[in-house]
Amino acid sequence: MEPFPWYGVLLLTSIVAASKPCFPGCSCEVESFGLFDSFSLTKVDCSGVGSHIVPVSLPLDTSYLDLSSNKLENVNESVLSGPGYTTLINLDLSYNQIVKISSTTFSKLRYLESLDLSHNRLEALPDHSFFYSPLVDLDLSFNNLLDIKVSAFASKSNGKAINIDLSNNLIGSISRGSDGPLPNIRSLNLSGNKIRSVQNLHGIPLRYLNLDKNPISKIEEHNFLGLTGLTHLSLTNMEDLREIAPRSFKELSSLQVLDFSNNPNLKMLSKDVFFGLNSLQEVNLLNSGVASLPKDTLQYLPAMKSITWGKDIHCIKTMKESQFHLKDGLVRREVLVCRNNLGAVSAEDVL
Repeated sequence: MEPFPWYGVLLLTSIVAASKPCFPGCSCEVESFGLFDSFSLTKVDCSGVGSHIVPVSLPLDTSYLDLSSNKLENVNESVLSGPGYTTLINLDLSYNQIVKISSTTFSKLRYLESLDLSHNRLEALPDHSFFYSPLVDLDLSFNNLLDIKVSAFASKSNGKAINIDLSNNLIGSISRGSDGPLPNIRSLNLSGNKIRSVQNLHGIPLRYLNLDKNPISKIEEHNFLGLTGLTHLSLTNMEDLREIAPRSFKELSSLQVLDFSNNPNLKMLSKDVFFGLNSLQEVNLLNSGVASLPKDTLQYLPAMKSITWGKDIHCIKTMKESQFHLKDGLVRREVLVCRNNLGAVSAEDVL
């Protein structure tokens, strides 16, 4: 007997999509997968239907629900409960007019991993806003948040990451808030807010942090304490940013990418700004006001691979060989080779 062909296995386990009858005004798409299409989940799209759409009845196997652009003003646990919601993994509530949520709004969504609340009118987040859902992805961009406490993101779930996007809100400050279960946040995007200072993020296992487009004038030494697992930090498009205190990133030993681009009033970075960044591989200074760095900055950046500079300059760290010496042999040293659209640029001009 000939062996069972491998391509037959792939065919049997492939994902198959098909449409099926759905709630009036919505569309339902079924994705089947597994051996012999033995398992299926439904994506329900009710975007742009109107505020009368809620509460919406869902198929029992719904994994994704899109309620965006419906001019919704009030969303509560009674709206987000019932058959079909128990399997919900992804919920899109973006581009509505939601002013507030409560600690129980999402309490029935015990498997929810992705939640989009961007482009609403949220003014505050109560404690334990997302306590009952094992969120992986949370987008709160373009809201009217004036204050935020870490306690809002405390999670009942254990061992699951939470990806938080708070970009373009009107948040004024961040604080730890009352004691309670700590969140498992891995990615936090706070770009476009009105944040003037960041503090008390200690204890949150962040991997990604975005503070773009905030009126922060100075990065303080204590701002990033305890964020030892952070790998990506974005501090771009900050017109008010003028100073970064020495050793502000001293505890970010895992940081790999640091973005300072489009900060025209940031004119200088001392070498001590980079103290402790032993894993940093990429720095972006595109369109910033920083014209040069101290020449011995690289001693703090053993893993550095590239720096993007000025308007169109890109520097890559490489090994440079000097002439052969009888005693020492061929000597090599690490240098930055910089180029722009016109060709090579002297590294000494920038570093």
